[in-house]
Amino acid sequence: MAEKISTTDRRRARVRRALRAAANGRVRLSVHRSSKQIYAQIIDDAQGRTLVHASTLEKDLREQLKTGADIEAAKVVGKLIAERAVAAGVTDVVFDRGAFIYHGRVKALADAAREAGLNF
Repeated sequence: MAEKISTTDRRRARVRRALRAAANGRVRLSVHRSSKQIYAQIIDDAQGRTLVHASTLEKDLREQLKTGADIEAAKVVGKLIAERAVAAGVTDVVFDRGAFIYHGRVKALADAAREAGLNF
């Protein structure tokens, strides 16, 4: 009997399939959010390595933010990941929201990264 695939796994696979088609050699800005934190990393899939990363778990951000689970924290992480990416020589990325809906904290992170210099 076939195993039932969850809607989250189906959404994640659908997004990843679209990313592969749209990437054209660009690196991937991957976002993960939990109930208490938000994480972002820029991944080069061709080499299989993470180029830069940022999250609300970093010590200077924990001291500066009230919580890691709000839109303001997502904006700070988005700006930080974009600054680190530009410093590493990356400006063009493809946005990987994973199984998360493009809304709220995920959208705030993406908008802040665009404002800070990333193109996607």
